[in-house]
Amino acid sequence: MKEKSSRRGSHGFGLVALALLLALLAANYFGVNPFRPAAEAKEPERPSLLVSIQDMSQYHAAVGNFEVIIDSQENGISWLPDFVSGERTLFLAKGTVNAYVDLGGLTGESYQLSEDGKKATIRVPAAQLDKPNLNVKDSYIYDQRRGVGKAISDAFSTPDQSKFFEMAETRIASAAEESELRDRATENTKAMITGMLKPSGVEAVFVE
Repeated sequence: MKEKSSRRGSHGFGLVALALLLALLAANYFGVNPFRPAAEAKEPERPSLLVSIQDMSQYHAAVGNFEVIIDSQENGISWLPDFVSGERTLFLAKGTVNAYVDLGGLTGESYQLSEDGKKATIRVPAAQLDKPNLNVKDSYIYDQRRGVGKAISDAFSTPDQSKFFEMAETRIASAAEESELRDRATENTKAMITGMLKPSGVEAVFVE
């Protein structure tokens, strides 16, 4: 009896092994490999959609590059000396400001063509300044002195540099207003208009 049972057991095991082998061969035939690592999940590609197109009348005539140093001082706790709770930070900020002329402002009252068509009298709109475009990558803290207590507390928190960028944006905007950037943009715009009219034999005359 034991011999028959062992034969039946080995026979059954052989059938199971054969069935598994056939299943693996069939899976491989149909391109399914159960031993192949699972493929990484990939986000399906979605087409980019153009929402709208806007016509621009601005002529960007000049760009100013600015650097400012922000000297920020915090006194800390009033009843403690600065070497304990005070902080002083020197922050170097870099950025650009675009100067442009809105040519959409050239209405019929802004230009006049002579009767012989050889001279155009033009009043160029005033140049405008964009908001400063800060260069975050090249702006950094290059010197910082903190009191002992301040240094310990900051060691357990993430430094926040947003206030330095806000101060830098204000400073750069003021520097751009005081610079010759507007005048340069106006002169470049006049040169551009002169160059456009010259091939047509029209002389550009600018008035304030």
